[in-house]
Amino acid sequence: MATLLLGIFAAFSLNAPPFTHSVSRVTAAQLPHSWHPGCPVTPARLRRVRLTYWGFDRRAHTGAMVANEDAVPDLVRVFARLYVARFPIRRLQPIDAYGGNDERSLAADNTAAFNCRYVIGPGPRRWSAHAYGEAIDVNPVENPYLDGARVHPRAGRRYLDRSNVRPGMAVRGGVLVRAFAGVGWQWGGRWTGSPDYQHFSATGG
Repeated sequence: MATLLLGIFAAFSLNAPPFTHSVSRVTAAQLPHSWHPGCPVTPARLRRVRLTYWGFDRRAHTGAMVANEDAVPDLVRVFARLYVARFPIRRLQPIDAYGGNDERSLAADNTAAFNCRYVIGPGPRRWSAHAYGEAIDVNPVENPYLDGARVHPRAGRRYLDRSNVRPGMAVRGGVLVRAFAGVGWQWGGRWTGSPDYQHFSATGG
């Protein structure tokens, strides 16, 4: 990790702040909306990650996410690479900032990871990879999820034409998709039938 960060500092513009991150434990009290007894992972297995990201305003910001402790090293590497590439992130807040409501977070174009919820869409009810803290949704407006005729979030309709590449989008061969592929994570944008362009996961689910 130290070697990676040294490379980042050298490659990045001198007038931009360096990429930084910190990791801390969380408690159930700090996850009042996103965690509850019966979830497939305990708060002891989750971590709060604060890190620097590049915004759509072309400035550096500090945000946070909650993720499984096993996923943290991969996520830090990905966001470090995105920062160097100046790939824009609209907003980065834990889902509790939106009352644990996935639709509210998506509508705010918020990038978030852990949320103890079931899979959205057809099929039997089962835990989402987000419920394990092993998935993240990035720039959901620019990268909507298509559930039949429904688009999540609704504002993502203007990004349904994936050939019209605009800032913040996840596209084949693009910075975002390559960064996650580099740590072995899979992209929901490759799913047939119901592509989930915002979704990246360690498990493929």
